[in-house]
Amino acid sequence: MGKEFVQYDLPKNWAWATIGDLGIVVSGGTPSTRVKRYWDGDIPWITPADLTGWGGKYIAKGRRYISKEGLEESSARLLPKGSILFSSRAPIGYVAIAESDIATSQGFKSLLLTNSIVPDYIFYYLKSSKQLAESFASGTTFLELSGAKFSQIPIPIPPIAEQKLIVERLEELFSELDNGISHLELTQKHLDIYHQLILKNAFNGKMTGEWRKENKPQPAKELLRLVNEEIQTGYQEEILNWKSKVKEWENEGKDDRRPTRPSKPITPSKPNDIHESKKWSLPSSWEWTQLGLVSFVTKLAGFEYTKFVNYDNEGDLAVIKAENAGPLGFKETNYSRIKSETVSHLNRTQLSGGELIVVFVGSGTGNVAVVPKNESFFLGPNVGMARPYGNINSKFLQYFYQSPEGKDIIMVTAKAVAQPSLSMATIRQAPLALPSIEEQSEIVDLIESQLSIIEKLEEAIRSNLKKSSSLRQSILKQAFKGNLVPEAGNQESAIDLIERIKKEKESFLKDEKLKKSLDKSNFKKKRKMAKELKSILDLLGERKKPISSKRLWEDSIYKDDIDAFYAALKDHLDAGEVVELPRQGKESYLKLAEVK
Repeated sequence: MGKEFVQYDLPKNWAWATIGDLGIVVSGGTPSTRVKRYWDGDIPWITPADLTGWGGKYIAKGRRYISKEGLEESSARLLPKGSILFSSRAPIGYVAIAESDIATSQGFKSLLLTNSIVPDYIFYYLKSSKQLAESFASGTTFLELSGAKFSQIPIPIPPIAEQKLIVERLEELFSELDNGISHLELTQKHLDIYHQLILKNAFNGKMTGEWRKENKPQPAKELLRLVNEEIQTGYQEEILNWKSKVKEWENEGKDDRRPTRPSKPITPSKPNDIHESKKWSLPSSWEWTQLGLVSFVTKLAGFEYTKFVNYDNEGDLAVIKAENAGPLGFKETNYSRIKSETVSHLNRTQLSGGELIVVFVGSGTGNVAVVPKNESFFLGPNVGMARPYGNINSKFLQYFYQSPEGKDIIMVTAKAVAQPSLSMATIRQAPLALPSIEEQSEIVDLIESQLSIIEKLEEAIRSNLKKSSSLRQSILKQAFKGNLVPEAGNQESAIDLIERIKKEKESFLKDEKLKKSLDKSNFKKKRKMAKELKSILDLLGERKKPISSKRLWEDSIYKDDIDAFYAALKDHLDAGEVVELPRQGKESYLKLAEVK
């Protein structure tokens, strides 16, 4: 073992080895997908995708099976139970132990072990060595770990009895850690439920029951009367202002366009039968109303957006979009910006803070948030705005429509042909349970006080979950430094063990079944003959212009085996025989390197 492999000092009875010292490293293969009889047999076959999100140690099958003929007519090999399966590209670092005989795609470098090494020990070491493995990989188009490089990865080896003790201790510690994580995740779910319960109790009146007894607030019916007066008074003022402008226009000779008469306040459609069925009993001082009866609801018209909105990084006005209304309220983002003078005449969609925004189309349909106060914004696409009348608390509106019942009630009229959507009319139509102004403020204060406690608990849980991940890596690190279990006495040294493994490998290779599985000389010979007919280099040499990687694959001998195509292409790129040009859209283009 050369000094270049020594990562750190080991206990005296340990020794450094390489992956290649411990067994036989083999690659996988993919039968032609155009030959049906190669597939849907009884041989389990996996790709790295089968290990995506895989939480177990052992794997017995993937999504697909191949036939015996498919195995024989490809570079795939039947790997015995106990083999270590390590993904070598897209991505590097997934690892599992074969629970039974299995085959893999070229996306794996597998290790066939002798009886003198504990598979679980290798599994945990490779599990902790993703970055180390990546450092051995190479590639221009994508990183890949070759069989030769995989074989060179260094690994600390203790005596076999100590390997077993380390595995036992790791699994004991990880079991305790997993139990702790499960409890944290369960608490997290309970907090989510508690969050929803807080909102539910806020809007059925239970949260402020005692407060009402002590404060005897005005009935919400009086608030609604005042709001209606404000709407009508405001409209009359707009009419008077309009008439004044018309007179000015007439006196000035009617040269410009006649001032537009203000629209009457929009009265929303009555709640439909489904709305009515979703309402619940309210305290006697509350009233059921509608969002469009207590707020001015609008959006940026399509023609206004296309005609006037031009994004400009130097603009002084941030644009509110659907992404700013998250499930929990307003989200700061890297805003698109416009110059305020270009939209100064679009008064109804100028936001000064405190407005309720409602996503009306797309995956976030129904999300609501209150625009931060004391800041100016412009209302962008896919978002409606509700500007409350009569000092109605916009935060109260946000929490109401964030509650499970409130979200359900606003989504009653959502259409979902291609994607969910609401209209301004259906947003105005949405029912709203309304108490007095004073009770609205009390409810908002109580909600935010309790949600603040939940947020602190959730932050503590997130922090502990993050620490759990770091702790797992720390445990693995200590395990492979020899610090996890006490040294076992009177046992074979690791150096002697490695020598014994080498002898076992020689005997291992004499096994006829294994020898037949590993012997792919006939397949390699056939592939070599095919390559001489139409290889990547031949195809690039035939064309004077660059060719897309997709077209090159489809026209090459590898058209039935994209993994083999990328493996061959990587070799040509690494050898400087092929040049990859800058991407054109989603396509990458290739050409032969110029001969110097």
